[in-house]
Amino acid sequence: MEVKRHNLLAAGSRHSAALKPDGTVLAVGDNQYGQCEVEDWQEIIAIAAGSAHIGNSHTVGLRGKGTVRAVGWNQYGQCETEEWRDIVSIAAGWRRTLGVKSDGTVLAIGRNNEKQCEVGDWREITAVSAGDWHTIGLRRDGTAIAVGNNRYGQSKVSDWHDLVAVSAGYLHTAGLKSDGTVLATGLNGDGQCDVSDWRDIVAISSGSHHTLGLKSDGTVVATGRNRDGQCDIRQWQNICEIAAGNAHTLGLKSDGTVIAAGRNDEGQCNVSGWGILADERDN
Repeated sequence: MEVKRHNLLAAGSRHSAALKPDGTVLAVGDNQYGQCEVEDWQEIIAIAAGSAHIGNSHTVGLRGKGTVRAVGWNQYGQCETEEWRDIVSIAAGWRRTLGVKSDGTVLAIGRNNEKQCEVGDWREITAVSAGDWHTIGLRRDGTAIAVGNNRYGQSKVSDWHDLVAVSAGYLHTAGLKSDGTVLATGLNGDGQCDVSDWRDIVAISSGSHHTLGLKSDGTVVATGRNRDGQCDIRQWQNICEIAAGNAHTLGLKSDGTVIAAGRNDEGQCNVSGWGILADERDN
């Protein structure tokens, strides 16, 4: 099974992680539950971090062999992924972990009170995204499927099509279309769904109350809550990957360095010393 490295950044509730070219992982920020204890990880090709509107969080790593590691808060068993096999994509939400298998089916473990882990009948899935209480799946045909809480319409994605990416926040969901435009649904109290005028977007990321879009020219747009400066990214340039956490934002530059904006009370934005994360693939 050949799996390419992707998802080099992960922004959790109050911590940040980055994947290095050698397959090891860096992490800074809140470590109350051991979510930053990734020093011994090897052969990792993708990472994810549980980002919730409250602090409980965990970190997940996908190995090149299709197995999964997880550390951090485990009250609901969300870190018990040791038996997973044949995984090609991962996602971490509040209190749960998801993995897409090479056959397009999905595994989920963790809190299921809102039915957010009921993905056993999903097929033809290429990627998943986990919000706090809902889960979104991207189908091979460019449509989306959702389970879990739908109080604010965050799971109303059945009519979306021509999608290339999905991203679930706390109580909202964003979808990137093949034409570079973005859809959003759910709670919009902070304007996190105000994306109708976005164009030339190549990647998206949803935080708890804000939404990010990476443009084809390497700049970033943001909308939503900005109480901690998490949307202060207008000056960013040469960005090739983005990640939105609870109240902070990460950006990977084309030279392999990482920049951050937003809440830093737990040191989650202390990424300037991470060095070069790019590899030959990005040059």
